[in-house]
Amino acid sequence: MKPTITNKQAGYDAEAQAKNYLEQTGHTIVATNWYNRWAEIDIITQKEQRIYFVEVKSRRSLMQGSGLEYITPKKLKQMQFACEMWVAENDWD
Repeated sequence: MKPTITNKQAGYDAEAQAKNYLEQTGHTIVATNWYNRWAEIDIITQKEQRIYFVEVKSRRSLMQGSGLEYITPKKLKQMQFACEMWVAENDWD
């Protein structure tokens, strides 16, 4: 019998894969799992003079839909709010 992977572990694995990909494509990891009481960001990277904010979504199968389908207009607003908070807290110009 195969050991069952928890959703939490699957999320960590997906974030590790995303970080590896980003580093291989020239990104420097600035922060992972950044959060405060109002917002969270999975991965923050820098490449050249830009900061990138990455939301990681994974699914066990495509029958559950793609990760992009889970980024709703509401989630986009939350992400924008989180990014603006990070920029302000880190004095990024």
